[in-house]
Amino acid sequence: QVQLVESGGGLVQAGGSLRLSCAASGRTFSIKAMGWFRQAPGKEREFVAGITWRNAFTYDADSVKGRFTISRDNAKNTVYLQMNSLKPEDTAVYYCAAATVARTSLREYDYWGQGTQVTVSS
Repeated sequence: QVQLVESGGGLVQAGGSLRLSCAASGRTFSIKAMGWFRQAPGKEREFVAGITWRNAFTYDADSVKGRFTISRDNAKNTVYLQMNSLKPEDTAVYYCAAATVARTSLREYDYWGQGTQVTVSS
């Protein structure tokens, strides 16, 4: 089992920045990749970014390319999402996820955090 706890959400004005963190615990040695998803009110959950644990290969959704950056600190078992140039449409609950099965896709995960709210005001 892997437990995930997100932090860093909050209220920010459009154009501002936030950095989300997700700390993993439990069987962290089994983590193959971690990622971020988001879900806005009335919408389906969507992929934001993913990163492989060993070589830090990253993949971002088109909607956040050039604005969001995913990174990881293996020693701290933590993944980050640096969000710059935030827009009101980025408002959502952001979820951290971990994969313990090796896959070719960075969009599929096995464990999920509880989420952290990000609100961007116009």
